[in-house]
Amino acid sequence: MTFDEAFHKLLGHEGGYVDHPKDPGGATRWGVTERVARATGYSGHMRDFPVELAKAIYRRDYWDAVKADQLPVPVRYAVFDAAVNSGSTQSAKWLQRAVGAADDGAIGPKTLALVGAADPYQLKATLLGDRLAFMTNLPTWPAFGKGWARRIADILET
Repeated sequence: MTFDEAFHKLLGHEGGYVDHPKDPGGATRWGVTERVARATGYSGHMRDFPVELAKAIYRRDYWDAVKADQLPVPVRYAVFDAAVNSGSTQSAKWLQRAVGAADDGAIGPKTLALVGAADPYQLKATLLGDRLAFMTNLPTWPAFGKGWARRIADILET
């Protein structure tokens, strides 16, 4: 899966403009929070946040941050999506735990070597199981858990 393919799939989960009262991230467009948009210099209303800027943010802050291009294809999207949903550091920790690496949140040569030696499908399942268990303990699970669980199920199926 390429970054462009992953971004297209991600938009199917993240959608357009949302300002859910129970979402601690506040107003989002394309899944990008207002805080992140402002940090990149965007000053307009979130309803007008351009998809091209969202794509650039996703590439830099999530895809590149988890070294997705260096991961086995079956694992790439799972790690990328986890980074988008919970942060690149947390996503890296799930990946590291799944391969028995020190979970420091930084994907380096040791983690990549262990990932390369692992069964990618088992790795994906283990990572997603750890992610789902983590998410069920979040205070926002009652409001968003059903959608998160569907999202993880979709990743398991593809």
